[in-house]
Amino acid sequence: MKKVFEFICEISESGKRLDIFLFEKINDNTNEILSRNRIKSLIENQCVEKDNKVITSPSVKTISNSKYRINVPPPISAKPEPQNIPLDIIYEDQDIIVVNKPAGMVVHPGFGNQDQTLVNALLYHCKGTLSGIGGVSRPGIVHRIDKDTSGILVSAKNDYSHLKLSNQFKEHSIKRSYLAIVWGVINKKGILENNISRHPYNRKKMHISKNGKVGITHWELKQTFSNIASLIECNLKTGRTHQIRVQFANNGNHLIGDKVYNNPKTKKRYLNKNNQNIFNLLQSFPRQALHAKHLSFLHPITNKKLSFESELPEDISKLIDNFT
Repeated sequence: MKKVFEFICEISESGKRLDIFLFEKINDNTNEILSRNRIKSLIENQCVEKDNKVITSPSVKTISNSKYRINVPPPISAKPEPQNIPLDIIYEDQDIIVVNKPAGMVVHPGFGNQDQTLVNALLYHCKGTLSGIGGVSRPGIVHRIDKDTSGILVSAKNDYSHLKLSNQFKEHSIKRSYLAIVWGVINKKGILENNISRHPYNRKKMHISKNGKVGITHWELKQTFSNIASLIECNLKTGRTHQIRVQFANNGNHLIGDKVYNNPKTKKRYLNKNNQNIFNLLQSFPRQALHAKHLSFLHPITNKKLSFESELPEDISKLIDNFT
């Protein structure tokens, strides 16, 4: 059962870091024992409120007379269970499995998503024969795509295949391309190269930072929509978290439907009396318009080159059809 704790910040406690304040309050005033790292994780995962408003920054300073509430979820098993969830399998043999992940499905269990993940589905389908290198909660997982991104993923059925595929990712020899719809009309082709790191205040976001790891994306314009949006193909030379999303947001062309990197000022630049209906249609798209369409790599055992394609899912196809 979830536990809820509420504390009023005294004048003498004002100005403390939120994670320190909650760490002291919980461990001094309750029977619960939580580490500071656990409290930071709860804050970052939207489990803490100040005066009924969610806070996601552990370093924010407390304010006297404010009420802080922390919701502590019940403990869960670290080992995911097999679940009979339908899979769109593109290719499978005794060493690997390639699937077309739908938008809305999380790749592996984590905070707030303990089941109904791709891992749960793979465990059921593969009868437990997945690599263990990724850890107890991530069997078979060699790479990931975001929950609300659709498209191709390869998973490993044994440790040797996992290592061979992981090395190809590290060497950037695996070819990956995505289709995305972004706000604005952009050049026919180009390269985005930025250093990307975790956002210092919102740990669910990435940002462009000189101290980050380099991210390189080659892109090509495929189609424009009423001078308000563009369909582009992106080829990844690196694979940083949220790479395409954060780079195009930084470029002033964030993805249609991206709630994390959404910038209202960007969208308003493209609104005029002649495109109000199209603008409303784009603005109401419920998830980031991003699809992993192509994946090619060397088979970890046979060394044969394998290439796979995934058609655009129905929701993005319908969005495009509205403009053609």
